[in-house]
Amino acid sequence: MNNVLIIDRAGAIDGPLQAALAANGFRADIQAPGQAELETMDFAEYGLAMVDTDLPGMDYTRLVSRVGAHLPVIATTEAGSVRGAVEAMQAGAVDYLLKPCNPESLVLAMRKALAAGENFDGRDEDRRPSARQKRIVTRDPKVLELLKLAENVARSRATVLILGESGTGKELLAAYIHHHSLSRENPFVALNCAALPEQLAESELFGHEKGAFTGAVGRKIGKFELARSGTILLDEISEMALPLQAKLLRVLQEKVIDRVGGGQPVPIDTRVVAVSNIDLRQAVEAGKFRKDLYYRINVIPFTLPPLRERPVDIVPLAEYFIEKYCVENRKANLTLSAKAARKLQAYHWPGNIRELENTMERAVIIAADKIIPAGQIYLECEDPVTASAIELRPGMSVREMEKELIARTLTKVNDNRTQAAEMLGISIRTLRNKLKEYREKNAA
Repeated sequence: MNNVLIIDRAGAIDGPLQAALAANGFRADIQAPGQAELETMDFAEYGLAMVDTDLPGMDYTRLVSRVGAHLPVIATTEAGSVRGAVEAMQAGAVDYLLKPCNPESLVLAMRKALAAGENFDGRDEDRRPSARQKRIVTRDPKVLELLKLAENVARSRATVLILGESGTGKELLAAYIHHHSLSRENPFVALNCAALPEQLAESELFGHEKGAFTGAVGRKIGKFELARSGTILLDEISEMALPLQAKLLRVLQEKVIDRVGGGQPVPIDTRVVAVSNIDLRQAVEAGKFRKDLYYRINVIPFTLPPLRERPVDIVPLAEYFIEKYCVENRKANLTLSAKAARKLQAYHWPGNIRELENTMERAVIIAADKIIPAGQIYLECEDPVTASAIELRPGMSVREMEKELIARTLTKVNDNRTQAAEMLGISIRTLRNKLKEYREKNAA
């Protein structure tokens, strides 16, 4: 639906903007903050919302979180308050725009926000904007089982540890857990521990009081307080400095934080999801991570498998990214050729899903026809499996080469014959006949 709920001051959308929206099929319903009775409002008649982050006396992060439980939210902000827009994004907004809004930019942002929600089934927990943008695409049985476990765990308040290689979707799983939790109406705040300057890390996490140190001109609310009764994601937790690890351990044990320069502990009820792309047990043994903190965060561990161990997901993910970047680049729908699909399936994907997404974005951008051929799939490095090419020996027959290729392909896909046949470009019946032929010759 192209009905837009706008929560802003009266007259916030001027004539040219309203004309641009109407010309592109959008109908704007402007609600002043005092009139927006969010508890009783029927959001079903709207397709998306725009929320002003500069409203006086309003907790805009809570407002974004509340509206975002039902609709994709675009945050708007004055040019001098981008920080507010960033915090709104952390609270669940799918995009933000600087005021005064350019009509073309506004229409494009609205189209992207609407397109992001088209693949969801309408359940409340899946209608949240963050879930829309970050949905997990999988057909792999192990990952599907992991998601079922995550849904059950989400209803508790237990600390979660998510492990896996870079690019496997650990942050997506963290968001999935939050959006299936009982506190999904509250914020989901993500923080990369590796990007924290050591001298500011404590302030970023726990906040500070005015005058706590040089440059502290006012009180700052830290990420734990911003998350309130929601979820805080601590990405790359292995990179957190040891002194800060000790303070985090106290937070997890006592459920209170101490602002830098503060005199009284501040109680919090924030669920922690820790993420790491290295084995924290090894970090403990190397003296880089506290053993007591490791045991405290390792209450419910999840390990996401790399993409090379879930080959059944490669083509569905590729098709998902093709659709995503066709929308973003305003291109007609593209399809993947059979040879291109086989090329993707034969690759080792050292960069996992992130590398696959980059590959498909590039393919969509350079595509000239409706079908993406194998020649437009550019891979960063050669698959270690295919790099160790079949050794060609003098006198080696084509049949022997064929047998070796089939054997290696079956090994790569864990003896999944359907998958192997697709990668080899033959029918499953042909593959069965080949294997039967090899068995009969060996038995003879």
